[in-house]
Amino acid sequence: MEAGTRPGLRICEGDCAVLKRDDVFKAVPVLRRRKIIFEKQWFYLDNAIGHIYGTTFEVTSGGNLQPKQEMEETTPETKEAGTDNRNIVDDGKSQKLTHDDIKALKDKGIKGQEIVQQLIENSTTFRDKTEFAQDKYIKKKKKKYEAVITIVRPSTRILSTMYYAREPGKINHLRYDTLAQMLTLGNIHAGNKMIVMETCAGLVLGAVMERMGGYGSIIQMYPGGGPVRAATSCFGFPKHFFNNLHEFPLSKVDSLLSGTFSTETLPSEPEDNALVEEESNGSIDEKQASIQETEEESTETAMESNQTEEQETMDINAEDIGFKENQGKENKENVREKQRKQQERRKKLIETAALLREKNADGLIVASKFHPTPLLLSLLEFVAPSRPFVVYCQYKEPLLECYTKLRERGGVINLKLSETWLRSYQVLPDRSHPKLTMSGGGGYLLSGITVVSDKSKCDSSNLEALKMEEPSSKKRKVQDLHC
Repeated sequence: MEAGTRPGLRICEGDCAVLKRDDVFKAVPVLRRRKIIFEKQWFYLDNAIGHIYGTTFEVTSGGNLQPKQEMEETTPETKEAGTDNRNIVDDGKSQKLTHDDIKALKDKGIKGQEIVQQLIENSTTFRDKTEFAQDKYIKKKKKKYEAVITIVRPSTRILSTMYYAREPGKINHLRYDTLAQMLTLGNIHAGNKMIVMETCAGLVLGAVMERMGGYGSIIQMYPGGGPVRAATSCFGFPKHFFNNLHEFPLSKVDSLLSGTFSTETLPSEPEDNALVEEESNGSIDEKQASIQETEEESTETAMESNQTEEQETMDINAEDIGFKENQGKENKENVREKQRKQQERRKKLIETAALLREKNADGLIVASKFHPTPLLLSLLEFVAPSRPFVVYCQYKEPLLECYTKLRERGGVINLKLSETWLRSYQVLPDRSHPKLTMSGGGGYLLSGITVVSDKSKCDSSNLEALKMEEPSSKKRKVQDLHC
């Protein structure tokens, strides 16, 4: 590593990197001799190892990557451009190069930039187009014929943009600006103790982990058999980031609140099945042993009749016994490994339950496909007073119901139901304007702050006393008005 460079700024084998081409992203692991297919191009990442993140590469023959050298562009004064496009007819005859000619140029090893130059020179209408139309034509041809790829480091912004563009259903159509609002409203920072409940493929969890920087603790609530962290693995966090990451099933929340929580009711079907398999394997081995004894006895009785047959059968039986013994050892080792994993899981679950029982979490983030009202009402019990909470939902109606329930329940202040509006702009000389296509919506957020609600002090007698304690000057003004 060169002097003055920090670890992580260069592409290393085993990293999780993001490939970028225009506005298209794809997360891939950096491995040698692994074929990558991206935007109808295949290549290997071997030559990219050791380069700085953000480097732009060009795909050459054989799928190799080479750093692209910046070429000097022609100045606007040297360009010949028309003043109007009204006389240009798109009849498909303006390009002299045929498809076979372009294919022949590719077979010769000519780079994409030279092919684009050939297309410009063989176009009969290029010089008649306006300057803006020429730039648009060049950009379109470069995208088609130039195999250029940029490798960038994964981040919350990049991964959320990638998921929202490619697979928005997996993240419940959570847009990156809405995710940024969640992190801000939730006051996510290093040293927090956060509760995260999400079904967004681990994207929200990864965003919280990135913001906390490995300091603090996170409790991930999950439905089903286990947490889903596909997007979290794309961040490429170091191992120590996961030391303070805990997980707890939603099915155990009610029992934890009621005080009946126990790890004995954990789903242990695979381990039980393994024990049954061990017992069945043991009985099978006994049966096989008895069968082998009878076979040996039969071979001993037949030894006097044929000596050669005895030797062959003994060899076969010895091989069978060795194979069955090895198979029995493997089965026992698998059972022990499963039991060890289950014990570790129960130990971690007990530790997480102890953290939740403290009921001093610094915040709550909910972004799931389930109805938010029951989730929020139960998980708020683990949040300390004067702490923020944020709930995301793709639709407004469930959050309206949740808003009403929280108002009736009390214990929260500063309730806000909001929707962010995002519009992308094209910023170019003399043609900056909003883009024609934009997303219809990025979902809705319900945010608030928890407070202590002591109902014993707020009885009806105290309320009446507070109403009666009005300044005498105010009473006189009211009487004068009535007169």
